[in-house]
Amino acid sequence: MPDVTVEPSARDRWHQRIGNQRDWVWRGWQIRYSYWRSPCIGTDLGTQSSTNPSPNSSNPPLILLHGFGAAIEHWRHNIPVLAPTHSVYALDLLGFGCSRKAATEYSAAFWARLVRDFWATFVGQPTVLIGNSVGALVALNAAATYPEMTAGLVPISLPDVAGRAEMLPGWALPLVNAIEGAVASPALIKGLLRVLRQPAVIRRWAGVAYRDRAAVTDELVAILANPAADAGAGDTLVALSQSVRRPGFSRPVKDLLPQVRVPILLLWGSCDRMVPIAAAQTFLGLNPLLQFVELEDVGHCPHDEAPDRVHAVLLPWLADRVGGAIASLPTHRSQRPVIDRQSDRG
Repeated sequence: MPDVTVEPSARDRWHQRIGNQRDWVWRGWQIRYSYWRSPCIGTDLGTQSSTNPSPNSSNPPLILLHGFGAAIEHWRHNIPVLAPTHSVYALDLLGFGCSRKAATEYSAAFWARLVRDFWATFVGQPTVLIGNSVGALVALNAAATYPEMTAGLVPISLPDVAGRAEMLPGWALPLVNAIEGAVASPALIKGLLRVLRQPAVIRRWAGVAYRDRAAVTDELVAILANPAADAGAGDTLVALSQSVRRPGFSRPVKDLLPQVRVPILLLWGSCDRMVPIAAAQTFLGLNPLLQFVELEDVGHCPHDEAPDRVHAVLLPWLADRVGGAIASLPTHRSQRPVIDRQSDRG
């Protein structure tokens, strides 16, 4: 009988890169998540329980939160590297990825509650929250609001939506709000979505977010483009656009950071054109537990554009500052600088 080769499904192919994928219902909405339990707790990827993916390890678990327009797959370079020593969970935030495209009122606190409820359901022990862009803002909100769930915080390019209003003169706010209100009209947004979700347009947009154009691959473009074709994506984008403009979308970073009582590793690409690194300077004195690392010649998504350089900083920090055991690395005796500049040169 001839051998028959069975091509793996797309979900199976991603299984070895982002872990087991499952759906969970939160407040009536379907949420996709992935998990990869560390083998140091005696369970490999192929035998994990589909009904109880809760960790039981001395190393703190990690929850990864993507940025605006992204999805779990944006962590595909990171999850396999982090999983040997930490149980790793990743979420598609409501409105993004393969989670439900809900036309509801969004806010950083709303998503933070989603993360907290996910943690209470599946994790249940202090966890390191790692987020990029809006995911970093959600992680910060969760760490400040729900200290019982947090063992550490890693914001990667941290936007301050509330802080932007504080930087504008009072007379300019009505004008800016009027312009943004016109741009955020539902008809215009839905029309723009039909253009913006085209792969060629997404590739150009990603070229702004990424310093290294070689990192803007066909795979990355597909990760960003596919969710925009889902049913309800237009209504969701309208809701998101309107929500971000509301004053209560997020509390200011200057109010949130001092409330965090766990180690913080703030990573930022020096060539970030979406959230310029100059914003980081306003955060450095807000929390003595904060360590800041500038990644030279990297853009808005360092974890995807330069994953090896991010891992070179993140893994020792997890071992030193949070207490995760990393058997493959030598003992790291950090001086715990507040500011560090990390380059791939020499």
